[in-house]
Amino acid sequence: MRWFGTAVAGGLGLVFGGPLGALFGAALGRGVERSWANKGGDRLTLEQRSRIQQRFFEAGFRVMGHVAKADGRVSEAEIAYAESVMTRMGLGAPQRQQAIGLFSAGKAPEFALAAEIGALHEVAAGQGPLLHLLLEVALSMAYVDGPPSRAQRAALEAIRRGLEVSNGAYRRIELLVSLQRRVRDAGGASAGPGAAPRRELPLSRAYAVLGVRARASDAEVKRAYRRLMSQHHPDKLVSQGVSEAQIQAASQKTQEIRRAYETITRARG
Repeated sequence: MRWFGTAVAGGLGLVFGGPLGALFGAALGRGVERSWANKGGDRLTLEQRSRIQQRFFEAGFRVMGHVAKADGRVSEAEIAYAESVMTRMGLGAPQRQQAIGLFSAGKAPEFALAAEIGALHEVAAGQGPLLHLLLEVALSMAYVDGPPSRAQRAALEAIRRGLEVSNGAYRRIELLVSLQRRVRDAGGASAGPGAAPRRELPLSRAYAVLGVRARASDAEVKRAYRRLMSQHHPDKLVSQGVSEAQIQAASQKTQEIRRAYETITRARG
């Protein structure tokens, strides 16, 4: 489906809630083509690229449903999280209904997780960022109600093995997801219903956080946001072997940068 194009794919990483999102989301739109080229194939057509992205979209929502249901019931917080993903992706009514259907399919007892993961791996083999992003999606859902249950752990391990992601890479992703969850909980930004509303960041403070003036153009604001997100990304610190405290501080910084950008874009309409 061509509505799920590169623009939406590039934004996926920012909506699942994990700190790896911005990096992997940006790679998703372009990486599939590079991966295909490295296998000796011709340049991807728009139809081929859309098919790969659509496969990821379908797998993402089905996997969220499966992980949410793995421990026997789907909580209100898990439903709210899935709905927040749909909202933040800007899905229209038809696409939202499709996402709901996919989520429900993942919850069904007859859902074949191994087949779903295998189908995605077949079209995305060698596409590390995309495969890691699916794990981030699954882990983010598993952490909605706290540390994953034993049944959720089993599902996550099946996903990891099916995608052929190393234990080391998986642990790094989980560390970042768990730290991000802690930061969100501490800031009252829980995805569950009834959470305390997050206090709006003053507009003057938002511009200061991004290091731009109020009269900066939209393009300048966006460039500043992307530059700062890249500089402070916790994923870079993980690869450098820094302490958990430093990673958590970086997660808090990226949250502040994201809040500042959202405040400015809302103010500008």
